[in-house]
Amino acid sequence: MKLIIAYIQPEKLNSVKQALYEKEVFKISVTNALGCGQQKGYHESYRGADIEVNLLKKIRIEIAVNDAFVESTVEAVIRGARTGKIGDGKIFIMPLDECIRIRTGEKGKDAIG
Repeated sequence: MKLIIAYIQPEKLNSVKQALYEKEVFKISVTNALGCGQQKGYHESYRGADIEVNLLKKIRIEIAVNDAFVESTVEAVIRGARTGKIGDGKIFIMPLDECIRIRTGEKGKDAIG
């Protein structure tokens, strides 16, 4: 079992969801996030003062998958999020020790579905 965490551009969320649905990955969690990387932000003027905005809006997607779905899930996120420009995002893959479905008490691979 793996936990896949992806940070993407907000405007790419629908295309990432569509790519995941095509790979039959339906269970995702989505959160608004702020962050910066190579993009480094931008400058804007507010009431005559120059302000550096370096925390940009991002979307954090978390997907728990069984090992057989890791490659196809990562490929789907890349296909949906890639523009080829700085700021496309990052994907992190972490081992998932345990998963428990609260409703039924199922554990492990059965709980992920």
